[in-house]
Amino acid sequence: MPPQAPQPQVKNTLKFLKSFLGITRILQIVLGAGLWVTIAANKYEGSIHFVLFVAVLFWLLTLTLFFLTLLNKQDLVPMLGGERWLCTNLAHDVAAAALYLPAIGVMIYKTDRNSYCNLTLYKHPCLYKVYLTAAVFACLGFLAYLLSVAYGACRKRRGEQTVI
Repeated sequence: MPPQAPQPQVKNTLKFLKSFLGITRILQIVLGAGLWVTIAANKYEGSIHFVLFVAVLFWLLTLTLFFLTLLNKQDLVPMLGGERWLCTNLAHDVAAAALYLPAIGVMIYKTDRNSYCNLTLYKHPCLYKVYLTAAVFACLGFLAYLLSVAYGACRKRRGEQTVI
């Protein structure tokens, strides 16, 4: 039997995974997971709840957008899918970037507030390194969403309708 050609669904899946948006979505998922796991694995209080909310919310939304696009099922989403899918992705990325900014501010503030325990002689438990790691994840996540905003805006300006 001669080998069969790959099916169109497989080609679309591989095409999306190799595309700029596919790579940035994977990056956003990994960085978002890194942020909320870093925070959730340690004791947190106060304004860190907002950072955790932003991280988990946009991690779940990004995961949903990723799989809907990967499986080419965006037409099944009422009022947001089909020819509006690029605008939906762009709106998601703008909202994520806008909410990641105050989350970065909170993490930098908390890191600065705990900088005293970064001394070598300080022996008590301290969350400085946790907050610093979370701040780095938040900054990198923001940059990944900002890249997606720029990419989506360029594609929208050119008049493209599809995400891939």
